[in-house]
Amino acid sequence: MLTPRGTKRNLALRPYFAVADGLALLFRPVVEAVIHDIRSDTIVHIANSFSPREVGDSSDLRLVPLSPTAQVIGPYEKVGWDGRRIKSISIVLRDSKQLPIGLLCINTDLTQFESVWRILDSFISTDTVTAPPEKFQDDWHERINRFIAAWTAKRATTIDRLDRNARRALIEALHASDAFVGRRATVYVAQVLGISRATMYNELARLKGKVAA
Repeated sequence: MLTPRGTKRNLALRPYFAVADGLALLFRPVVEAVIHDIRSDTIVHIANSFSPREVGDSSDLRLVPLSPTAQVIGPYEKVGWDGRRIKSISIVLRDSKQLPIGLLCINTDLTQFESVWRILDSFISTDTVTAPPEKFQDDWHERINRFIAAWTAKRATTIDRLDRNARRALIEALHASDAFVGRRATVYVAQVLGISRATMYNELARLKGKVAA
């Protein structure tokens, strides 16, 4: 819950309260934004608090190394009161004379991201996946798919990014690997590459003419 509170002592920091509130709302529920008053070494504003801290608590800024030219500190990692991992960044707030008067600390709870990562890692992991049966390994669709995937990966590209010359080079490589021996393989490759059948047949005719010559 947003808690926009402050005292008369922190009038210079009040304009930043809305910034903290906006960040917390945008990235809710995983972001907490805290504003510290350097002069009083206290917390003057908390947005979307997910810790037991309250406005008025000590900031313990003496533990934070702050150089005269510091603008942004971090990102750095902390451990929350309940053991959760927190990724944080602190922005130095200055007055009209460029003197540091406060810190806007943005804390991101990594717990939910870690949960999602574990699910995705488990899903995409191939450690427990067996090799496909020989019947499927011999499938010409699979062979073409693997060939194209390897060819584009080696060149750090994707099918949709191929220009005419690159597409022609891929077709030539497929032809050299006997990829078109399967029934309807020519039509399949044309569909995969997003070109017409006529274009595909023209490319193959050109390659056959090249070989004959």
